[in-house]
This record gives sequence, structure tokens and C-alpha cells, in this order.
Amino acid sequence: MSGSKWGNKAARATRRRRFQNRLIRRSLKTYVVKAKGAVDAGDESAYQRTMMAISSVDRAVSKGVLHKNKGARLKSALMSRLDKERGSAS
Repeated sequence: MSGSKWGNKAARATRRRRFQNRLIRRSLKTYVVKAKGAVDAGDESAYQRTMMAISSVDRAVSKGVLHKNKGARLKSALMSRLDKERGSAS
């Protein structure tokens, strides 16, 4: 890397943050997909998986990986999907 010491340090920090954010985003997507699958399949674990997905959304928002409005939108969509499935199952 050429450039100033500050520029090199900033580039290293950016790279670290990018990898960390990617890890958080990937695990978030995994939880959300598993929750949606459980709800669609009507699994007994659907509620628990949805709560885990919501928890991971909250974690991503608190770390600044997701915007708070997107987090709220995701949580709302997960809960409405769960509620709709529970309503039709009854």
C-alpha cells in the first residue's frame, strides 16, 4: 500500500469493518430464511426461530449494519407472516 500512514490505517480499519459487517449480515440472512421456512412449513419451532431472527435483526441495527427502519420493516414482516400462519392454522 502506498500513501500516508493515516490512509493505510484507515484502509485496514475499513477492511476489518467490512468483513465484520458481512459476517453479521450473512448470519442475519440465515436466521431470517430459517424463520420464514419454519413458518411456511408450519413447524412448531416457527415462533422460536422468528424470535431468534428478530433478535439478530436488533443486533445488526444496534451495531449499525442495518438502518433502524429496515430493521423495523424486517421484524414487522416476520411477525405478520407468523401471525398470518398462526391464524390460518387455528
